Amino acid sequence: METCAAFLWVILNLSSMEPYKIFIVEDDPWYGEILDYHLSLNPDYEITRFTNGTDCLANLHKKPHLVTIDFSLPDFSGDKLYQKIREVNEEVPIIVISGQEEVSVAVNLLKMGVADYIIKDDNTKDILWNAVTRIRETSKLKKQVEYLKEELGQKFSFEKSIKGQSPALQKIFALMDKATKTNINVSITGETGTGKEVVAKAIHYNSDRRRKNFVAVNMAAIPKELIESELFGHEKGAFTGALVRKPGKFEEANGGSIFLDEIAELDLSLQSKLLRVLQERELVRVGGNEIVKLDVRLIVATHKNLAEEVKEGRFREDLYYRVFGLPIDLPALRERGADVLILAKFFADEFARENKMGTIVIAQDARDKLMRYNYPGNVRELKAVIELAAVMCDGREIKADDISFTAAKGGTAFMAEEKTLRDYTCDIIKHFLKKYDNDVVATAHKLDIGKSTIYKMIQQKEILV
Repeated sequence: METCAAFLWVILNLSSMEPYKIFIVEDDPWYGEILDYHLSLNPDYEITRFTNGTDCLANLHKKPHLVTIDFSLPDFSGDKLYQKIREVNEEVPIIVISGQEEVSVAVNLLKMGVADYIIKDDNTKDILWNAVTRIRETSKLKKQVEYLKEELGQKFSFEKSIKGQSPALQKIFALMDKATKTNINVSITGETGTGKEVVAKAIHYNSDRRRKNFVAVNMAAIPKELIESELFGHEKGAFTGALVRKPGKFEEANGGSIFLDEIAELDLSLQSKLLRVLQERELVRVGGNEIVKLDVRLIVATHKNLAEEVKEGRFREDLYYRVFGLPIDLPALRERGADVLILAKFFADEFARENKMGTIVIAQDARDKLMRYNYPGNVRELKAVIELAAVMCDGREIKADDISFTAAKGGTAFMAEEKTLRDYTCDIIKHFLKKYDNDVVATAHKLDIGKSTIYKMIQQKEILV
């Protein structure tokens, strides 16, 4: 992380050492000279002046960082020149400087996308100075964000974000690779805790959309009455409490990817609205009329069988086919073999680093115990188990006794393991001995067995007290 930060500092500071190229397009030589002189007080600025739009267009190959244009030029009006520049360079900021004080002119240009609109008066040069400074700083921030998003993409490379080498996981990597090469919708299924959101993020940050937003929405966590507003946004006054216009998650994800987790929980009445948005690639905010065009990559996830949900009438068939796209079914952790140990080591190392605990190793008896368990809570459960073991272990070695599996869905955790009846008996007796402070008589009474049975198991070291 420190290396990345240092590299970022070098990149940003090297870029700040380059001259900041500004084109001034002004047909009045005297006024153009004033603007040139004032901006040139900053030694970082490299100013080039033009008296008409045609010469400016002919020099755009020099890639200016900023262009200022007079609204009334001999060959172009301000809006026409703006459009011509945009045909060549879609990103360069453009400031319009004009003697026109009509609000409608300014509003129209700002709607087109000009960075600023400045009226010619005694304060123009100072306003321009501040505008250029602000635009330059914004450009620096954008570069930082782009760099950090590239770093994030590296973090979410398949092998870095999803730990494991099992054949089952290699098949998932192959499907994810196919998903990154197109904009096809992706539907991710799998048991709770298998890492569906991690897979969704990895697909986004390895695709062409990685520079845009990844927006995750848990459909099960939003109250039914708020979902429409949360997804599609609302206008001011659309309902009680709507004090300002609020863009929805789809707008936030425009150009990028939206991840709808637990899609099967979406109410039927809203499924039709979602379907329309996906079909038309546009939305209308709650309480509004303005149409918002969308370019969003959809990734959905569920732990349920969507085909079964359709059959039972709980999920629209037409929406099912719309979101199905490329299916990725994540394997349960118990199906991934030795990936358990790879993940366990990763979680132990991560926890030790975050808590400044030094190196923590996992003993062989602990590794054997981890491999015998079937993890009904999948990767999420393993992470919790390892973190607890790291806290409970003496020294820097996790042993079998440090590992405690939490209660699993549908019964106690130890029932999830495949053991002999004798092993289960030992586990039960150990549990109650611990509960009753190693009181053999109380334990025997509670379990309705002879105390001699317990003493014998202790003597044979089947139970350690």
